[in-house]
Formats: sequence, C-alpha cells, structure tokens
Amino acid sequence: MSDLSLYEKYGLKQVINASGKMTILGVSTLQEEVLLSMKEGATKFFEIKDLLDKTGAYIAKTLNIESAYIVSSASAGIAMTIASLISKDNLDMILNLHSRKYNVPREVILPKGHNVDYGCPVQTMIELGGGLLKEAGYSNQCKKEHVETLINENTIALMYVKSHHCVQKGIVSIEELVELGRKYNLPVIIDAAAEEDLRKYYNLGVDVVIYSGAKAIEGPTSGLVIGKKKYIDLIKLQSQGIGRAMKVGKENILGLAKAIELYENSIKITGEELNKRLESFINTLNNIKGIEASSIKDAAGRDIVRGQLSFNSDILGLEAKDIVKKLKDGPIAIYTRDYRANEGKIEIDIRSVSHEELKIIENRIIEIIGGK
Repeated sequence: MSDLSLYEKYGLKQVINASGKMTILGVSTLQEEVLLSMKEGATKFFEIKDLLDKTGAYIAKTLNIESAYIVSSASAGIAMTIASLISKDNLDMILNLHSRKYNVPREVILPKGHNVDYGCPVQTMIELGGGLLKEAGYSNQCKKEHVETLINENTIALMYVKSHHCVQKGIVSIEELVELGRKYNLPVIIDAAAEEDLRKYYNLGVDVVIYSGAKAIEGPTSGLVIGKKKYIDLIKLQSQGIGRAMKVGKENILGLAKAIELYENSIKITGEELNKRLESFINTLNNIKGIEASSIKDAAGRDIVRGQLSFNSDILGLEAKDIVKKLKDGPIAIYTRDYRANEGKIEIDIRSVSHEELKIIENRIIEIIGGK
C-alpha cells in the first residue's frame, strides 16, 4: 500500500514538514532497518522487563555511559523521573503517589524562562510526577544564585530544559547547575528532547538526561533516559505506578535500540550542507518584492541552518500569519516554523524536505502572494 493510498483511504491531507521534527506531524520518518527491527519485535514475545533491561544495557554500552532506559516519550521520562525521586523504592508511594498526601520533599527548581509549553507545559509533566515546581529567577534572567537561594530541605532536583522554546540568554549554565547539584547532593535533570549529542550532557556531569526517541535519533515514538545507574534503577520501578500508563511497546523498544545504533554510526548532515541546499530557494524568493530571504543558524546552538523569510505586509498586502495559514490550508498542507510570524518572519526547516518538496513550497509561496 503506497503512502498516497493511505491518504485516500482515511481522507487525510498530504503534508510537507518544513517545521522540523515536530510531534504534531509525527516527528520523523523511519529508516528501513528500524522498521525491520520493529517488525521482528512485533512478531515475537519477550519478557518485557528483561527486554527493557537488556536493550538499556546495550544502549549504555553503545554510548559508553552508566545506564539507560527506554520509555514511551520524553514527556513520560520527565514525569517518571520526578515520581522516582519522590517515591524512591517505597512501594506504597509508587502505587499511591497520585492519590495520597505524603510528607516528603517534592520541590523541583527550574529557571523561570524554561517553564515553557512544548505542546504541553513542562510544569504539567513535573506535577504529573508529583513534583512541585519552583521557578528560579525571572523570565529573561536566572543566575546561579537565583537557583541556590531556593534550595532547601524540600528540594529533590535541579532541572534545565535545552530547547529553542526556552530563553537562551541570561540563564544559569548547565555546568553551574552541576556544581550546585554536587554542593547540595541533588540530582540535575536535563530535558534534552530534540538535542543531537547523546553524550554531551552526561559527560558534563548531569545525573539524568531525557531525549525524544523520535526526534534527532529518528526512531519510533519513544523516549530515552540516560544517566547514573542509581537514578535509572529508581525510574524503572515506576512501571508499577504511573509508568504503567506510559508503557512502551516491544516493537518500539527494539526500533529505538536499532535507531540509536544507526544514529551513532551515521554521517550527520551539517549546517553547511543545509545552507547549500537552501541557496536556490533563497535566491528565487529574494527576487520577489516584499520578501527578504536568508539563512539562519539554530537558536539553540545545534548545527542546523534554516531558511528565514521576512514578509513586508505593506508591499504584499498579507501578514506573515496569513501566509502561514494559507500554506497549511492548501491542497498539500505545508507546515513551517511560525514562532515569529507576529514579527513578519517564518522559518523553513529542510531536514525532512526533499528537493521536489522544497520546490513545491517555493511555488506555493509565490502563488499565495500573487507573484510571477
């Protein structure tokens, strides 16, 4: 059955994903080897605890880290990590943390500029795990001392979110958080869902690092939690509590394990290569009055280059938000990065866009603005 027949069968629109690896669009497409591992996993039986333990050990060995564990998503990884730090190995608390009041520490300190909505608020996942969020500093500034002044006997963890959604400037560094964690014997957690380096933060001394399995790694819907064994072992116990509602299937476990193996041995596309692919697209649109096209680097510091289009509404008679809507509402739904549409700017992420699809985007934009 072809992709087109699926669109026809269910009455779905075709989509061009120029917004990046976004959950609302299914995140990533999978390599054939990953699909084969998933197929093999789906047609066999396993002791699931053993499968999770053994694939986790395999991933830890592959990454040369202490411990790893596959979960259903990065969001689940946050909730399960927080719950594990509150309940530890207390079975009564694991089973009843959601419904009983326990007089135990549960405060999680996070820079205020990192309490963002990535599809749901970070705070929601912390509180789903039973945590109580304490925001450090201000929306545009969080210093080391802002974090330190909130640490008390009820603090269970220091947390940091590495994402383009977050404030980038004026925020305490990961190294400073690790220093504070060591000083006060507190674990440091990083939500690194879309990050590409699977060793960087662990090697900086972070205790628990949480990744999306479906974003940079290009695996199936899943999450990866890595870090110190004593914390990963506690997270595993959550399968008896809230983690049961977040279980991951055997096919996705094996698919992610294979995707990580392939990811670690792959040659990554560079920002320079992306920039070269964008040249013709940018040059064409720069020839249209009312559009200014350029290439920009990823705001979160990853080696990613995207196209940026600035629309002059006075010349075009259209706001950027109108163009975004028309792109989505066309015969093929074209999704762009529209976080700055209110400023008259959108971004084109071509990591999941073919040459032919980039030409479709170019032609559709010209059609929308009535260009020649």
